[in-house]
Amino acid sequence: MPLHTQDWRERNAWIAGLLKERTGQDVTAWNARIAEQEFADEASLRRWLESEGVAGYPQGLLVMERFGYPHFLTASSDELIDGQYRDRPELRPILDAILGRLTRLGEVTVQTRKTYVSLVTPRRTFAAVQPTTKRRVDLGLRLPDQSLGGRIESAASMGSSQVNVRIGLTSIGDVDDEIDHWLELAYRANL
Repeated sequence: MPLHTQDWRERNAWIAGLLKERTGQDVTAWNARIAEQEFADEASLRRWLESEGVAGYPQGLLVMERFGYPHFLTASSDELIDGQYRDRPELRPILDAILGRLTRLGEVTVQTRKTYVSLVTPRRTFAAVQPTTKRRVDLGLRLPDQSLGGRIESAASMGSSQVNVRIGLTSIGDVDDEIDHWLELAYRANL
């Protein structure tokens, strides 16, 4: 099954849909309303949006529409991944090997972030890949009842709070049949 790569633009489109669904007005309409006001800072805009019933992700989207998007939210998936491995190019093949193994699992969405890549089932995040140090990539897995031992360690230091255990990978040779097993176990547990 082919992988679907999702960057922040697609997420923003999803958030824009939430805004329209919750308020009946799209981003363009809200931007026009915001432009009519004098908001000196982000905090005053957030207070006003809250009073208008706009909270959560839609509120964050409208604040960025008014005050600007951080670079990592406008970068493409390729740009984000290139940035993660810019100072450690020898680790990039580890990510590529993991992504290559995902096609056996079923429907997987690859969501790129500034510092890691989330792997998502149709339901939720089941794994994350993060170049944690200059010599190691961590494969984080969402396996809530998994005990630690062997290659399985705590994922307390990983950027994604969705994962609870991790496997440290230092070479492409570490991406083996055991990794396939753990990826499949995490995928099935999060369908």
